[in-house]
Order: sequence, then structure tokens, then C-alpha cells
Amino acid sequence: MSLKEISRNKAFGGQVIKYEHHSNELDCDIKFNVYLPKEADSAPVPAIYFLSGLTCNEDNFIQKSGALVEAAKHGIALIAPDTSPRGVSIQGDSDSWDFGTGAGFYVDATEPSWAKHYRMYSYVVHELPALINKSLPIDGSKVSIMGHSMGGHGALTIFLKNSANYQSVSAFSPIANPINCQWGQKAFTGYLGKNQETWKEYDTVELLKKFNGKVNALVDVGTSDNFLENQLNIDTLKDTVGSLGKSSEWTIRYQPGYDHSYFFISTFIADHIIHHAKALKQ
Repeated sequence: MSLKEISRNKAFGGQVIKYEHHSNELDCDIKFNVYLPKEADSAPVPAIYFLSGLTCNEDNFIQKSGALVEAAKHGIALIAPDTSPRGVSIQGDSDSWDFGTGAGFYVDATEPSWAKHYRMYSYVVHELPALINKSLPIDGSKVSIMGHSMGGHGALTIFLKNSANYQSVSAFSPIANPINCQWGQKAFTGYLGKNQETWKEYDTVELLKKFNGKVNALVDVGTSDNFLENQLNIDTLKDTVGSLGKSSEWTIRYQPGYDHSYFFISTFIADHIIHHAKALKQ
């Protein structure tokens, strides 16, 4: 695998670089963005992976979140992959906005139509970090993960399944209990089939019930989020954390009046970067 540089822009003393490469996991070409702070010119730097939400691609977070200035303050790289394979022409992959293209849900699909290409879990956990650690000035031993909505689900579940790989985790408006909401049920049925026991391997609430390690998590959600009541299940996450005696490891904040948008993310992104910076620089 080799990286093809698509574009490069200077920002806050560092560089935003868009790369493309062929993914063996996804069996297609895929793009990602990386922000390298100026410190990366002289030594490998810690990094935060950001997983975006439904309909997004590798650009949304980099362009809209305000995270670059915060990452530059702390000398931390940001890595923003796409949310699904692109251009693989599977029947039905563009029929709806919440399944298929732009909606990979960070799972490894097992249903025949999707299993060849829709392997965003293995791409994010294994293939992309291996490529980045080999090719870019990133300290692979100092990495954290965060995300928004579908990507918040991805960040939390990936952390719980691979906690040794990450120093900390955070999420904006995560789909915290996807087996019990329409978005998750639609995606998991399509990608994983009808056996709901397999769905639990990609559900934060279910993974927490059998997780034995320690979590350093920050979760923010807006009280005016249109999806708060029927899709995100943040109350269920908070209740589960409490019942397991893990409240000290989770900061779950309900932010009054904020919605699901990048206006919300940009308001609190500094808190999240600081949360990760503390863990990455210990």
C-alpha cells in the first residue's frame, strides 16, 4: 500500500493533507485527511482519530469542527477517515441516506452483498493505523479516538473492543445503543443479518456489560438534538455506566439547547481535544 497525496494546505502552522490509497480491507480506493501540527516536522506526534457520522466523508470534521486550532495548540495530529467505501456499486448502496454509501457504521459486514467491501471496523482499527504509522510522523503508541453520531458509536465501540490501542475516547451525540434504535436496527440487519446476538458486538451499552478495563471517556450531547430521544439512547448509556459502578470513568454531559450539528461540535471541541491531550501526554 502507498499513499497518494491529493492536496495540501497550511493551517495554524501545520499542514492539512488529503491522501488516497487502495484499501485491501475495503477492496477499493479511499481517501482520508490528516492534520499534522508543526511539531511533526521534527518528531513523531500523538494523534486523535475522528470518526464522522451519517452522510459525511473525510472532509466534514476537518473543515467544520474548529479542531485544527485546538490540535495545533497541543501539537497533536488529527486523522479523519471516510465513513464508507466509495464507488463499489453494490445494489442498494445509494437508496437511502442512513445505509450504504456514507453509512458504513464501523462494522465488518457479514451479509454476502456487503461483506467484500463494508469492513470499516477492520479498516479503522487495523489497516489505516498500520499505513499511517509506517508512512507519517505519528507516534502509534500515543493515540486516542473520538467521533460524532454514527462515528461516536464507532469510536466508543472500537475503544471498548481495543482499549489497549487508545489512551482515551470521546464522542459527540453518539448512537449509544444501536440495537435499540431505528438507525442501528436498519444498518445491523443489512450488514450483519438477523441474528441480534451478533449485533451486540457493535453496541456500546452491550460491550460495557462485559468490559473489564478502565475507560477515560467524555460524551457530549445537546438537549435540543432532534435524535436524542429516538436514536441516541444516551440515557441508557448513562444508566448502564451507573449500574456498573463506572460513573467515575465517564463524563456524560447534556448541553442545554444544542442540537446535532457541527455548530454544537465546534462549541465544545476544545474540551474534547484537551481531554485527549491530557491522556496522550501522560
